[in-house]
Parts: sequence; structure tokens; C-alpha cells
Amino acid sequence: MKPTRPLTTIAPIQPSRRRWFAAASSLASLAALGLLSPAALGQRRQPLVEVWKSPTCGCCNDWITHLQKNGFATKAYDEGNTAKRRAVGLPVALGSCHTATVEGYVIEGHVPAAEIQRLLKERPKALGLSVPQMPIGSPGMDGPEYGGQKDTYDVLLVDNVGKSIPYARYHGGQRIG
Repeated sequence: MKPTRPLTTIAPIQPSRRRWFAAASSLASLAALGLLSPAALGQRRQPLVEVWKSPTCGCCNDWITHLQKNGFATKAYDEGNTAKRRAVGLPVALGSCHTATVEGYVIEGHVPAAEIQRLLKERPKALGLSVPQMPIGSPGMDGPEYGGQKDTYDVLLVDNVGKSIPYARYHGGQRIG
């Protein structure tokens, strides 16, 4: 009989810090390139709001900043919004200084981010939301240059034929009623 060799135990392989950081760096690089979805990274995807506006409109830029601070990704087109408003079928009477789209809905004017989030959660059959004209105190129209003035205004839900009903009422940045 041959002598038997003693069994050796194999220690589990412990990843080195260098390997761990290399893997984490690779994942971050893929994410930065857009090759990994937010879901794959355990993150919630930010809805993309595309905005058509004048290249010189400061209040439109302030509204975009409001959206970004409230969880939206944005992309601006500095070519005006008249053609886009017409293309999406929004009546001129419901118009404002910028027209946006998000997940199949139209967003016209200074609509608060909370109402866009509500729209995307509820998913009503509608064209979208509008805050006609440019009420002072609405998101983007609430800077120090307005001296604290706040208008009361309605956020309107616009149906697919251009008729609207109140969706929310605001006084400045505060929802009322």
C-alpha cells in the first residue's frame, strides 16, 4: 500500500483591495459612458425633460434648475418653443415661454416639479400640463428680482383635444386647496 498524502486545505481566495477598487472603477466607467443602466446600479432612473425655449430666457433656465433640483434630468433646445408647441398640439391660449416633453406628456410653462411627478405617477390620459403665461412666484419666476410677489395660478391638465381642467392651484410655490 502506498502512503497517503495528508489532505491540504485550500484557503478561500480573498479579493485584494486593488482588485476591488479596479472592479468598482470599471463599473463607474461603464456607468459614466451610459453602458450600465441606472437600474443595474441600483439607482432609480431620472425622467428626462426636454425643453424648447429661447436661448436668452433666464426664467426658462431657472425652471430647468428647479426641475434638476427635484430629480429630473433635462435637455434644452435653444430654438424657441412656438414650432414645438404647434407640433404637439397645445392651444396657443395655454402657451407660455417654454414647451417641454417628458415620457409622452407635454409640459407648458412654469409647472411645479411636484405636479410633473404626480402626472407621471398617475398617468392620466391627457396631452399634459400647462401653466399659461408666466405667473410671478411660480418655479423659475420666483427670483429676487420679483420682490417677493406671488401670484395665484392654476396648473391645468390638458386633454388630447386641447381642453383643460384645473389639476392643482398654487400661490407662488405653495400648493393651495
